[in-house]
Amino acid sequence: MSDEPRQQTITAQCAIAGGGPAGVMMGFLLARAGVKVVVLEKHADFFRDFRGDTIHPSTLEVMDELGLLDAFLELPHQNVDELSVEIGDRTLKVADFSHLPTAAKFIAMMPQWDFLDFLAAQGKGYPNFDLRLGADVDELLTDNGKVVGLKSATHEGDLEVKADLVVGADGRHSTVRSLARMEVEDIGAPMDVLWMRVSRKPEDGDATFGRVEPGRFFIMINRGDYWQCAYVIPKGGFNQLRRNGLEAFRQIIMALKPSLGARVRELETWDDVKLLSVRVDRLKKWYRPGLLCIGDAAHAMSPIGGVGVNLAVQDAVAAANILALPLLERNVSEADLARVQKRRTLPVKLTQRLQVFLQDRVVTSVLTAKEITEIPFPVRILNDFPLLRRIPGRIIGLGFRPEHVALPEVARMTRA
Repeated sequence: MSDEPRQQTITAQCAIAGGGPAGVMMGFLLARAGVKVVVLEKHADFFRDFRGDTIHPSTLEVMDELGLLDAFLELPHQNVDELSVEIGDRTLKVADFSHLPTAAKFIAMMPQWDFLDFLAAQGKGYPNFDLRLGADVDELLTDNGKVVGLKSATHEGDLEVKADLVVGADGRHSTVRSLARMEVEDIGAPMDVLWMRVSRKPEDGDATFGRVEPGRFFIMINRGDYWQCAYVIPKGGFNQLRRNGLEAFRQIIMALKPSLGARVRELETWDDVKLLSVRVDRLKKWYRPGLLCIGDAAHAMSPIGGVGVNLAVQDAVAAANILALPLLERNVSEADLARVQKRRTLPVKLTQRLQVFLQDRVVTSVLTAKEITEIPFPVRILNDFPLLRRIPGRIIGLGFRPEHVALPEVARMTRA
């Protein structure tokens, strides 16, 4: 009996590296249209703490167009139809989603693993949807400069996938874009975010909570039996916070939300506090022959507005709409890939510019402030004039170019 590692080779019309929102959504949409797809996800499941969990009206509209919205909303989630923030002792409303021209006029706060499990289950209803978990992509296959597939390490040995198109949807630390040596434009971010969880009591209420104080941003997101909490710090400031000690950090959190009381003791060690190093960047060119990057692999977003998941989904919808027919015809050209980038570049750039503006003008000023003497004018005017709250509601909820499913569905089949 040989001890040499096994190697399996399979073929597909499209191989997608990354089982996040962009990868699973694109795989599902292509399979639904009759394209043979393999989606490779390096983890054994979708369960990871502190991923983007805000499902915006733009994404819910896509689910409605697919006829899946009612089933999707049966999953545990919380509806947020407006956003507010606490500054000092005042609660101010800043965004209203209730008037959007969509089937769902709210943000659904849902763990990302539930979203991905749901999408994957829908994809598995099509015989040409192949999701491989525990498959870590580590090599691109090329022929005369064109990407013709990829290779991944699995528990059963190496898996080689030969494909007409490889899609990098493997996140902000994309292996695919690194292997392809694609040029990245670093736009920068002045902050990092610490994520943690604290148990939730019924008397806490249901609403997502945000508080701004001099030098401090703090957010609490309702996750049913616990709060997912975010504490914003200056870029590179985590080491100093650690030097001050965990007890000092607990006291900061308790001062921002006194009702948490002794529950801050649930942060037993620094291992209970996860650092998200924020980055804002984008590829100068999203593609090369045989390869396309989408989602965070093409453009890492700031957590401001919670738009990352939804931009990734919009990328996936646009890419599937544009590429399904060329994939079915086995004739994907660079011009087809360029169409995807052209379609999605404007909304990405506009969103990043807005995020950078808010980072530089709001986040930085708050993190460096010794005191807040007055409510910032934009926040004050949004709170005072309810009609104006629809503007940030539309920008956050729908984005600058919402995409719509344009692909016909092939006959749905059940696997044997």
